[in-house]
Amino acid sequence: MPETKQRDVQVFPINTDTTVLRSRTWDRLKFEIEYALQRGTTANSYVIRGDKIALFDPPGESFTEVFLAALTARFDPKSIDYVILGHVNPNRGVTLKTLLELAPQITCVCSNPGAITLRSILPDQELNIKVVRGEETLDLGQGHCLEFALTPSPRWPAAMCTYDPQTAILFTDKLFGAHVCGDQVMDEGWTVFNEDRRYYFDCLMAPQARQVEKALDKLEAFPAKLYAPGHGPMVRYGMWDLTNSYQQWSKQQKAQEMTVALLYASAYGNTGTLAQAIARGITKAGVAVECLNCEVAEPEEIRTAVEKADGFIMGSPTLGGHAPTQIQTALGMVLSTATKTKLAGVFGSFGWSGEAIDLIETKFRDAGYQFGFDTIRVKFKPTEVTIQHCEEAGTDFAQALKKAKKARTSRKTVSESQAARTEQAVGRLIGSLCVVTTKQGELSGAMLADWIAQATFAPPGLTIAVAKDRAIESLMHIGDKLVLNILQEGKHLGLMKHFLKPFSPGEDRFAGVATEAAENGSPILTDALAYLECTVDNRMECGDHWLVYVVVNNGQVLSEGVTAVHHRKSGMHY
Repeated sequence: MPETKQRDVQVFPINTDTTVLRSRTWDRLKFEIEYALQRGTTANSYVIRGDKIALFDPPGESFTEVFLAALTARFDPKSIDYVILGHVNPNRGVTLKTLLELAPQITCVCSNPGAITLRSILPDQELNIKVVRGEETLDLGQGHCLEFALTPSPRWPAAMCTYDPQTAILFTDKLFGAHVCGDQVMDEGWTVFNEDRRYYFDCLMAPQARQVEKALDKLEAFPAKLYAPGHGPMVRYGMWDLTNSYQQWSKQQKAQEMTVALLYASAYGNTGTLAQAIARGITKAGVAVECLNCEVAEPEEIRTAVEKADGFIMGSPTLGGHAPTQIQTALGMVLSTATKTKLAGVFGSFGWSGEAIDLIETKFRDAGYQFGFDTIRVKFKPTEVTIQHCEEAGTDFAQALKKAKKARTSRKTVSESQAARTEQAVGRLIGSLCVVTTKQGELSGAMLADWIAQATFAPPGLTIAVAKDRAIESLMHIGDKLVLNILQEGKHLGLMKHFLKPFSPGEDRFAGVATEAAENGSPILTDALAYLECTVDNRMECGDHWLVYVVVNNGQVLSEGVTAVHHRKSGMHY
């Protein structure tokens, strides 16, 4: 869809007395890592009209005007009895305030953490609040007697799901969503959403897999026939498969051999965004993350997480020149619990000063901890470049943990020796030596690659194997553009050495390299033998790699010569 398309609200009846209002943004959203696929999103609100009327989850302030126009065209705001909030965040404050000014009789239904947040974002608003603690029901009449399940997580401490037995609809809030915008309301042909749903899980749910599993256990009590999530299409046809996938993905995260404790607090959401990006970088490298929001986590929970983890990272905002009290308390527990062999990291956002970040870093350095990445300081709202930097820092942290563990490993066992012999045999395979390059707005990436094979003639297509922990992997999803630069034998060593070296998070991969822009915007290495402009058409998860299938759109030979090839683990070459 064109980026200039206006935001709108799609209204659609989904069951008896039940309507969805899908606030749609067609823009290529980039702010948080979960939007990196840049396919827009929908903010889904729902209305149940029984003897009483309940509105679920009004959208954020960017939709306030267009949403309320669509709502009031179909429902008299003064007839709305309840607003049910699956989670509460400051972004919803403007819409809620405007709605409550039109209809002050409305009762807001939320969990206790949600009620606290609601009062803080609307301090001057007279509020009627019904606090849900897990046992209550809400009878709207005509058979719509709503049941609730509290599903808190570090990112959304106030999260809850709502079930309507009359329609067998489970309103799942953040669970089972996807950031994709379109006209399709239900998930007919649901496999087309697989990549979006997996990416959404990897970004948002994987760092809190323990809490996701608890939520899934609670939701088993509700015989739902339809999931109504906060984002993306309704889940009907692929409901069993998606539920099963959530269970498997959560178990995979918990089964990782190494874990990082990620502790943070977030005053305005910015530090939380950084935490999310760092966590994504860690999990994509095959290390589990235990996220803990210090504002709601119990002290013993923090202590246990740090004690069990192989490394720990702490993030904080700066409020009035200080770290929040909860962070200071958590800092004391970390210093008294974590051994000096654990790897540390520090990050945070601030408006004017940033003393909290300096405090934490100084305490960790004075205590003798080694750092897995340079301390990250972000002023005001993170940009997409900052988000990429944080993701790469998280991956570096995970790789440093793995390297340290490998150095501590004793001599090889018999089975490990056999695995080494197998690697030597597999290493006799050779491949053409190439550099994959891509650029999306302010973001760019590159990697040396030799696991490349032609896959199809019509259309001309290739497969490229990309390790899950590669920084460029986030820029190689379906629809993304890239250039495959084929290196020339005898002229490849300079480019090979350049792209083999480790890059620090956010470092320009193309500094000092001769390039020009391809038609698709990606860099062409002008010293290459040839190049192919490609579009990612499909992806398949294969162990520790993604197998990316690309269609060739254009190409050119730049000089005469033969392709450089890479000999791996052959005895003569590594």
